[in-house]
Amino acid sequence: MVRAAIHIDRCVCLRFPFTELLAQARTAAWGMTELIRETGCGDECGLCRPYIRRMLATGQTVFHQVLEDTE
Repeated sequence: MVRAAIHIDRCVCLRFPFTELLAQARTAAWGMTELIRETGCGDECGLCRPYIRRMLATGQTVFHQVLEDTE
């Protein structure tokens, strides 16, 4: 059985691409709290929070593994 590749590149609830979130965060010098407050991403189901956290730390915007929120 072949598994489908994982491709996570956006907030699930709001469908906001991480590339756009990263650009906004860098332009406005947002951290996690500001990004959630200003965009709403990460404030609905919360599944994108670990991806947003890593995106802000590393600049990565496409993920091929499931990340768990440790905070």
